[in-house]
Amino acid sequence: MAAKKRPARSGGSGRPGSGGTRQAPGGGRSGANGTRQRTPTPGSPTAKPTGNGAAPAKSRSAGNGAARAQSATAAQSGRASAAAAVSPADAPASGLVGRIFAPFRTVGPVPLITFALSLYALGASVYLTIAHYDTNVTLACSDKGLVNCTAVTTSPQSMVFGILPVAAIGLAYYVFMAALNAPWVWRLQQTGSDQFSMILRYTRLAAIVAGMGFVLYLIYAELIQIRAICLWCTSVHVATFLIFALIVFYSSLSPGGRAQPRKG
Repeated sequence: MAAKKRPARSGGSGRPGSGGTRQAPGGGRSGANGTRQRTPTPGSPTAKPTGNGAAPAKSRSAGNGAARAQSATAAQSGRASAAAAVSPADAPASGLVGRIFAPFRTVGPVPLITFALSLYALGASVYLTIAHYDTNVTLACSDKGLVNCTAVTTSPQSMVFGILPVAAIGLAYYVFMAALNAPWVWRLQQTGSDQFSMILRYTRLAAIVAGMGFVLYLIYAELIQIRAICLWCTSVHVATFLIFALIVFYSSLSPGGRAQPRKG
C-alpha cells in the first residue's frame, strides 16, 4: 500500500527555525537564534525621553543669566567704591559756599600766594594810614637810629606833592591789587575768553610794574634823603617785590595770557 504524502509546512507557521521569525508580544520580532527582541514602547520604563536636549539648554541659559547678573552687581559695586574713593578736594563744589570757595582749590599756588601777599600789604597800609592821620596811634617800631619809623612817616618825603600821604596812596593801591589778585579774578583769567584773559594779564602786569617803580623811589628816599628805615614800610616793599616776581614768573609760563587751571 502506497504511503500518503503529507503536505509540506510553510516556514512561517512552523517552529522557530533558522530562517523564520516570530512576532514577539509587544511588537518585537524573534531573531534567528530564537531570542525575542522587544521594542520599547513610549510608556515602558526603558523608553528614552524625547526632549533630553532641552534640559541642558535651559540649565545653560539659567547659568548665563546668573553670571550676567553677578557681573552687573560687581560692576555697580566697583563704581560705588570708586565714587567713595574720590577725595573731598576732587569732589564737585555744591551749594553757595562751595561755589564761592571753589577757585581757592583750582587756581593754583601762585595766584593764592599773590592774594595772600596783597592782603598783608593792604593790612600794613591801613595801619600806616591810621598812624599818619591819628597822632594818638604810635607805630610799633623803633624811633632811634637807622630804623626809625617816626622819622620816615613824618618826613617831607612821606607826602606826594605835599598833598597826598604815601600811606594813603599805598592803601588805595593795595585795595586794587587785592581785588586784582583775588582767586575769583585769577579764575576768570584762566577760564574766560582769550581777549578778556589778555586784558586781565596785562592790567596786572602794568599795575605791579608801576607799584615796583614806586617802591624803588621810596627806598631811595629812605636811604638817601631821610637816612632812616621804616620797618612797616619795608615789609610792604618786600611784599610788593615778591608779588612782582610771582606775576612775572606766572606770566612767563602762560605767554598766551592764561595758564591751565587745576581740575575741580
